[in-house]
Amino acid sequence: MAWSPDGSYLIFYRILPYEDSVIHYLKMAGDASTRGGHFSIPYKQPGDPFTSYEMMVYKIGEKEPGKINIPIIDFFGAPYLHFNKTQSGKFLFERVDRGHQRFRILEADIHTGEIRTVYDEQTNSFIYESRIFTDYLPETNEIILSSEKDGWRHLYLLDIVSGKIKNQISSGSWIVKEIDSIDYKKREIWFRGAGMKELENPYYVHHYRIGFDGRNLVELNPETGHHQVSYSADGKYFLDSYSEVNKAPIITVRSGATGKKLMTVETPDTSRLKALQIPTAVPFKAKGRDGKTDIWGVVCWPVDMDSMKQYPVIEHIYAGPQDAFVPKSYLPYSEMQSMAALGFIVVQIDGMGTANRSKAFHDVCWKNLADGGFPDRIRWIKALAETYPWVDTTRVGLYGTSAGGQNALGGLLFHPSFYKAAVSACGCHDNRIDKQWWNEQWMGYPVGQHYEAQSNITHANKLSGNLLLIVGDEDNNVPPESTYRVADALIKSGKHFELLSIPGMGHSDGGPYGRIRKRDFFVKSLFRIVPPDRNK
Repeated sequence: MAWSPDGSYLIFYRILPYEDSVIHYLKMAGDASTRGGHFSIPYKQPGDPFTSYEMMVYKIGEKEPGKINIPIIDFFGAPYLHFNKTQSGKFLFERVDRGHQRFRILEADIHTGEIRTVYDEQTNSFIYESRIFTDYLPETNEIILSSEKDGWRHLYLLDIVSGKIKNQISSGSWIVKEIDSIDYKKREIWFRGAGMKELENPYYVHHYRIGFDGRNLVELNPETGHHQVSYSADGKYFLDSYSEVNKAPIITVRSGATGKKLMTVETPDTSRLKALQIPTAVPFKAKGRDGKTDIWGVVCWPVDMDSMKQYPVIEHIYAGPQDAFVPKSYLPYSEMQSMAALGFIVVQIDGMGTANRSKAFHDVCWKNLADGGFPDRIRWIKALAETYPWVDTTRVGLYGTSAGGQNALGGLLFHPSFYKAAVSACGCHDNRIDKQWWNEQWMGYPVGQHYEAQSNITHANKLSGNLLLIVGDEDNNVPPESTYRVADALIKSGKHFELLSIPGMGHSDGGPYGRIRKRDFFVKSLFRIVPPDRNK
């Protein structure tokens, strides 16, 4: 229930609860008993119903409640209510339609029960609701909100009374990533933006200030690099740490009003790290599938690399559309670099279908998760080989976890002429088996034939190359049956592969043991070398 500010009425809901179906687990490790245990957890999968909410109103002193004339809310749960402080009996709330293609801001009138649409955004692909920003300004009857309707994620100023956009606050071929603070008196917004600098990596974050009217844009930290800041309590100053994967962070103090650098706090000494002679990860870009769009990634070179030799490539892949994943900040040491020390070139790439670029870049994933950005990734690795002749594109492997596990196996199934070996950990191999919120966001609702058509299980009979599947038998993020059903389909197709099931492990890449097995697998698959006998 939610009370109105003047205490004259409250909003409540007639609820029809839906109890989620469960996933069952056998607990076969970690117990002193001679018998395994059993437990289950509720788990909503794509297509499952939701608890529904019918919005009601009760005016203090009346005998019976009334009803707000809005269809029953059967997705996302009961909304947060924004009460009108100047007009008693009215409140605003947001509604997301299942299928992720419509977002509305609605105004309810308790006296009539009627609903007025203040803002209505619809799209032919998807709206990424968890990244929608709204800030309500009741004193001026305005809302600051974010939208990708012009092709990039930007801020808009909405008039509540007329339901019209007063002005677009930010604009251009770049994105607003996050809001840091808002000064309602000065009508200014501090935010993080990416992609504004034409010649810079478009994923690097810089910090800005802009007026509600879209004027007086101020860049607060212009130096090249990926910036992370911490503001003082009064906002007058901020600490700014900026770096790149191959450049150590520099920390400065700057003015919160102008961005002027006031002092350098620290410039690190990396001489002892350089003495270890671990090759630094380096950024690399190449054109994507359209021949125009820059695709960005990083490369980790082998130790003591000989430019006269050829080195196999391993791609660390995660193509989940919820974000972008290539490191941007200083990377002095990583798993990729330690794997490169075995004699591999290890890369990570953000292909089309991932977030933090244009809407068109992101839309590639829509009902199309099997794409995985592979056309961009393959072109990127080939471009790397054209630039550096020691890159061997005849020996390419890939590994990933969760959605990356789905992608890793997908590389072998859908692009067997390029990828030769894969380690797939706890993959969501069939999007019907995985969690509802993530899969319906990108694959849409209702669940259609495209879910089955893009399943790794459906295409298991196409396996070519070497495969290691890893799964924890107590994974409560991606159900273990996702991996076991792939294994079942592979066995029924007569395919040879390796399966590592780790007792008692949850959602993981396999932990320390799994990572050793992964390294041995790639040494065996791409070098044709028998790994050491670990039992001696």
